[in-house]
Amino acid sequence: MADFTAADLPDLSGRTAIVTGATSGVGLATARTLAGAGARVVLAVRNTGKGRDVARTIPGDTEVRELDLADLSSVRAFAGGWAGPIDLLINNAGVSVPDLRRTADGFELQFGTNHLGPFALTNLLLEHVTGRVVNLSSQAERMGRLDLEDPQGERRPYREAQAYNRSKLANLLFTAELQRRLNAAGSQVRALAAHPGLVRSDIYAESGAVTRLLVRLLGQSPEEGALPVLYAAVADLPGDSFTGPSRFAHMRGAPELINRSATARDEQLAARLWTLSEQLTTTRFPLTHL
Repeated sequence: MADFTAADLPDLSGRTAIVTGATSGVGLATARTLAGAGARVVLAVRNTGKGRDVARTIPGDTEVRELDLADLSSVRAFAGGWAGPIDLLINNAGVSVPDLRRTADGFELQFGTNHLGPFALTNLLLEHVTGRVVNLSSQAERMGRLDLEDPQGERRPYREAQAYNRSKLANLLFTAELQRRLNAAGSQVRALAAHPGLVRSDIYAESGAVTRLLVRLLGQSPEEGALPVLYAAVADLPGDSFTGPSRFAHMRGAPELINRSATARDEQLAARLWTLSEQLTTTRFPLTHL
């Protein structure tokens, strides 16, 4: 739907949305738009002080809760403190860092924050979800290589882009396998993925000078980058859809359905990644299969 805008959101009064990483960029733009449509929006953020400052700028019903996706104990605490239905779980938060760093649990930071954290959070909250799970991925997944014997790339020198691409491929494989499991359980919940395009956001703050220049010159606003996320959240789309911008090689413009790599469509790889992710996070798919 190449003409979808924020004005096309339905009335979301009475609905609850969780948006991770909602203090800046696409996450903030997504939270602001959902709240403007009437949703109760929970900003799930690492820095609750910053979260409260941001929440005061968002008209509507908002709440701030602490969540650090790079720390599985924080993920468990967030999920353990949740009660009530979740209409939208938007796994937006992500990182890209130039040097090798670790999560609190010892995982490579990008793989841990961008994939394992959202994987664990989704499984721990899934019994509460009544509507959709939207995972932020990227067309960078097309350049991703995922070796499940070395999923965090520890046998090779660390490269920021390679780690990022790998984590974004994992996001799509996770989305696909989650939808297959939801279908097998007879659940009406849908799992979708969204690519926001090239967006002027803090995720590039530590990138090289050339990348920062390209983003500044060619990137779209966070509000525009949020449109594929919102499209995945509310449009009449099947589970496992992948949305992204419609122009400039899917880097700018109004949202539409976009394709993914053959690797991202590999069902066996997705199933194996799921099993490994369960082992690494000690979380499980909570629904009983039919």
